[in-house]
Order: sequence, then structure tokens, then C-alpha cells
Amino acid sequence: MRSVVGGNFEVTADTSPVSGLAARYAHALLELAESKNKLDAVAADLRDFRRLVSESAELRQFLRSPLVGRDQQMTALRSVLEQANADSITVNFAMVAARNGRIFALPEMAEAYLNELARRRGEVTARVTTAQALSDRQRQQLEQALRQGVGGKVNVEAEVDPSLIGGIVVRVGSRMIDNSLRSKLNRLHHAMKGAG
Repeated sequence: MRSVVGGNFEVTADTSPVSGLAARYAHALLELAESKNKLDAVAADLRDFRRLVSESAELRQFLRSPLVGRDQQMTALRSVLEQANADSITVNFAMVAARNGRIFALPEMAEAYLNELARRRGEVTARVTTAQALSDRQRQQLEQALRQGVGGKVNVEAEVDPSLIGGIVVRVGSRMIDNSLRSKLNRLHHAMKGAG
């Protein structure tokens, strides 16, 4: 994979494995969505939900807070999902998770669902983070390079994180290729500390 994107990369393993709990819930959701022919609708909802969670520190805190009661969690979560026009299967699933005291694991459940759906379809999901949005041409070139590198279908999920300053971070499965300017500056900073 290094040769696909080129450059000096820092490759690390993903240290947040999907828990058994998240995998079990995701599997149940996948079976239900498949039985209702709603695999893609639920996948789109979960991508939107994952994006909302990544963009909102307040939502992340809400999902993990032991101070918020279940009824309050369910009401707020239902409101968020309905405002996002989520499918009823997604909304009902989230309500079951919240009712069972598993609201904190919803982001992991979403990730597990999307990963399993991609696996079943023979796709590899590449999460690409850049400092600025990719142009259509850049996205196409990246998709082509990743397809050649992994030898199959690649579903690119692009995110923007201005704190990267420049460059790109690509996550494929448990591998992360970090060629961001922020990472290079951090490595330089650590090297300079060691030299002094």
C-alpha cells in the first residue's frame, strides 16, 4: 500500500478494535436491513450519523455521559435521527440500543455495520482525511490508485480536517497511512527534542 500513494509514511495499527457487543448489534441490524431490502438506506444513515458524531464534540459527550437518563437520551437521539431523515429501521435500531443502555456504542455499531456490508460486497472501505476537500479529479485518481493497491473495489469515504495543515491520511482496515503535514511536523519536533 505504501507504493500506491508514495512518500514517507507513518504506518500504525488501528488500536480501537470493534467490540463484540458492537459486532453483535451490527449483525442484527444487517440481517434486518437485508430482510427489508434497506441495506443501502441504513448504510447511508449510519454514514451520516458517524459524520455527525465526528463533527460534534457535544454529541460525542452526550453519547458517553452517564448523567443523562435513558428517556432523555432516546428523545434526543430520535430527534437527531429524524431531522437527518433516517430510515425507520435505523431509528428503531438506535432506540433499541439506547433502551438497552448501549447508546455509547452506537458509533462502533455503525462502523461494524458498514465494514461488514463492505466485506460481504467484496469492497474495501478507505477513510481518507485531507486538510481541504478533494476535487473530483483528485478523488478519481485516489480511488484508482487505491483500487490498484488493494486489488479490488474500494469505497472512498472522504473527510476534511483542517488541522492536518496539508497532505493526506488514509485508513484501510486496520492500517493507517499518515502523510499529513501535521504528522511530519510532529515527527520533526520529536526528532529535534531528541537531538537537543
